[in-house]
Amino acid sequence: MSSEQLRILAVDDEQPQLQDLARLLRGFPVVEAVECAFDGHDALVKASSHAYDAIFLDVRMPDLDGVELARVLRRFASPPQLVFVTAHDNAAVDAFELNALDYLLKPVGRQRLQEALERVAAAVAASEAGGPGVDVVGRPQTGRDGEVIAVANVRSGSTRLVQRNSILYAQSHGDFVRIVVEDGRYLLRATLTDLQRRWEQFGFVRVHRQYLANLNNAIELRPELGGTAVLVFGGGQTIPVARRHVAELGRRLSV
Repeated sequence: MSSEQLRILAVDDEQPQLQDLARLLRGFPVVEAVECAFDGHDALVKASSHAYDAIFLDVRMPDLDGVELARVLRRFASPPQLVFVTAHDNAAVDAFELNALDYLLKPVGRQRLQEALERVAAAVAASEAGGPGVDVVGRPQTGRDGEVIAVANVRSGSTRLVQRNSILYAQSHGDFVRIVVEDGRYLLRATLTDLQRRWEQFGFVRVHRQYLANLNNAIELRPELGGTAVLVFGGGQTIPVARRHVAELGRRLSV
């Protein structure tokens, strides 16, 4: 199958939602064909007898649910790419462990669907070229710290999976913490104090009442008037450093 034209299997036990998903998928030029399966068993039968580039599957289905189905599909000699489409965000870590390319929350908008298809196309192209493929969203190819954090994208309503070592900093944001990585900002229900306690061993340091910085990703400590400073990350992003933290932070960064 050419990576420029994708053959997709859409799986959902709720027929109206399945039809809506299939209709949206068929509207993209990169999609050659979309077939539908109305439950996990139906999907397994079709996936066993036809080659699909990707399977867009619901999580909660009777008998054989989406996560169980994905585990079976991963044992195929040439497994299809997986994209979860669900109304629930509690299977995000399972999706990561199964190397799913994306995790979409219903109702799925056209923009998010396009992003998922771009990931599928890139993964299929890399597979055909003999490359390593595209890893799950937010997951760097390398890194000493592999813990995965499920965070919320407020704008799209989706759940994203990011590795902790890709985080630049965390910022207090009401009852949540804003998690900032190079390509976006997301929300996590937690407190900075809790994250500081859990992540200190991985290079995260409290530099301000409202900020927790990942020193592994900092590139410069820039002094400011009045004894304060700003911490600079790649791409020019900066956060303030409180006066009482400047000296210790300078020592830790060997400035």
